[in-house]
Amino acid sequence: MGGEEEDLQSSLITSTSYDEKEEPIKRNGTLWTAIAHIITGVIGAGVLSLAWSVAQLGWIAGPLLMIIFAALTIVSTNLLCDCYRYPDPEVGPSRIRSYMEAVNLYLGEKTHKVCGVILQESLIGCGIAYIITAASSIRAIQRSNCYHREGHEATCAYGDYFYMLLFGLIQIVMSQIPNFHNMEWLSVVAAIMSFSYSSIGLGLGFAQVIANGKIQGSITGVPAGSVADKLWLVFQALGDIAFAYPYSIIVIEIQDTLKSPPPENKTMKKASMAAIFITTFFYLCCGCFGYAAFGNATPGNLLTGFGFYEPYWLIDFANACVVLHLVGGYQVLTIFISNFSEIMLLGLLVVTLFSAYFLRQIYSQPVFAFAERWFAKKFPCSEFVNNFYTLKLPLLPGFKWNPLRLCFRTAYVISTTAIAMVFPYFNQILGLLGALNFWPLAIYFPVEMYFVQKKVEAWTRKWIVLRIFSFACFLVTVVGCVGSLEGLISAKLS
Repeated sequence: MGGEEEDLQSSLITSTSYDEKEEPIKRNGTLWTAIAHIITGVIGAGVLSLAWSVAQLGWIAGPLLMIIFAALTIVSTNLLCDCYRYPDPEVGPSRIRSYMEAVNLYLGEKTHKVCGVILQESLIGCGIAYIITAASSIRAIQRSNCYHREGHEATCAYGDYFYMLLFGLIQIVMSQIPNFHNMEWLSVVAAIMSFSYSSIGLGLGFAQVIANGKIQGSITGVPAGSVADKLWLVFQALGDIAFAYPYSIIVIEIQDTLKSPPPENKTMKKASMAAIFITTFFYLCCGCFGYAAFGNATPGNLLTGFGFYEPYWLIDFANACVVLHLVGGYQVLTIFISNFSEIMLLGLLVVTLFSAYFLRQIYSQPVFAFAERWFAKKFPCSEFVNNFYTLKLPLLPGFKWNPLRLCFRTAYVISTTAIAMVFPYFNQILGLLGALNFWPLAIYFPVEMYFVQKKVEAWTRKWIVLRIFSFACFLVTVVGCVGSLEGLISAKLS
C-alpha cells in the first residue's frame, strides 16, 4: 500500500507542476461565485419533468424523494470536496483540476477508462436529449399559436421529425468546424434562459391552482392499470428526479476556481449546501405546483404538454427560452418577442436550427476529441486519420478538412439524430440518462476516491456505512433504468 501511495503522490505532484510553476492560475472564486456556478449547473431542462414525477409518486413520496435526492447530492459533493487536494484535503500541496483527473489519480488507469466510457455515454445522451427537447419546444410554439388562432379544441398537429432532420443536416456541416463554440457569454445566456422558463412554469402552475380554487392530486399519485404499470411509472419518475439533481462531474472544476484561505473544501461544502437548498426549494415549488394544478392530467413536460394554453405569448416565450438555453442563439430572442407571426416563427426556426451548433458542440466536442485522439494514437501512420487537406471555394477562405473528421463526425451526427427520431420521448430519455449516470458518476466513484483519500480501512464503521449508501444508490439506478427502458418500449409500441 505504501508504494501505491508514493506513486499516487508522485503523479499528483507531476500533474500539478505545470499549473503551479510555469503557468500559475489566479483563483479568485468565493462562496457566492461557487453558489452561482452550482445553481447554473444544476437547474436545466430536467425541472420541466418534475411535476410529472411528483404526479407518479403522489403528495408524500414525491416531495420526500426530491429531498432525499438533495441529501444524496450533498453527501456525494462533500466526499468529492475532500478529494480536491492531496494528501491533506485542506492544506495538501497538490491540486486536482477535474473529475476525470481525480478518478485517474485516485483509482488508477483502468477505472479511469471505465469512467471515460460512462462520461462519453453521458455526453452523447445529452446530445440526443437536446435534439428531442429543442424540437418539442419548437413544435409547442407552433401549437400554441395555432390554439390561440383556432381555439383549444383544434387539432394543431405538428411533428418533430422535420426539425430533427434539419438540425442534423446543419450539424453535419457545422461539426466540421473546430472550436467554433468558444463564446464566453454562452453560459450566462444559458443560466438566464433556464431561470426564465423554470420561473414561468412555476408561475403558471401557481396561477392555475388559484384559478382552480383547489389543490389537485392524491397521496398515491396517478392511478395505473396494474401494480406493475404503477411500478414502472414510479421507477421512471426516480430516473427523472435523478437527472435533475447531481452535478458531480463539475464539483472539482468549480472548487478549482476558489481562492484560499479558507480551505477550498470548506468553502465548497458551504456553497453546495446553500445551492442545493435553493435548488430543492425551487424544484419542490415547480413540481408541487404543477401537480397541484393538473393532478392526474399533469403533462410530462410542463411547457409542451399543453396544460396551459393562455397567455399564449408567455408560453411561447418560455419555450423560446428552452430552445435558447439549448442552442445558445442569443439573437433569436429579440426576433421572437417582437412578433409572433408565422413569418417570424419561420425565421426563429431557421436561425435557431442554424445556431444550434453552439451549445450542442459543448457536448459533442469532447466526444469528437476523445475519438480522434484514440484513432491518432492507434493509427499514427494513417493518412486517412492524420492528413489535412485544404478546400478552396470562390470568395471564401480556405477550409481545412480531414477524412477521419468528416466521416466520424458525420456518422456521429447521423446516429444521434436517428436515435432521437426513433425515441423522441422526453420523460423516458431524461429518466434513462438520469438513472444511468446517477450511481456511477455521482455515488460510486466519489465514494471510492474518498476511501483512498482518507485511507478508510475495510469493515470499519465508515466503510460499512458508505458501502451501504453506495449499494442503495445502485438499486436506484437499476430500478430507474428498468422503468425508463420499459417506458421507452411501451411508448414505441403504442
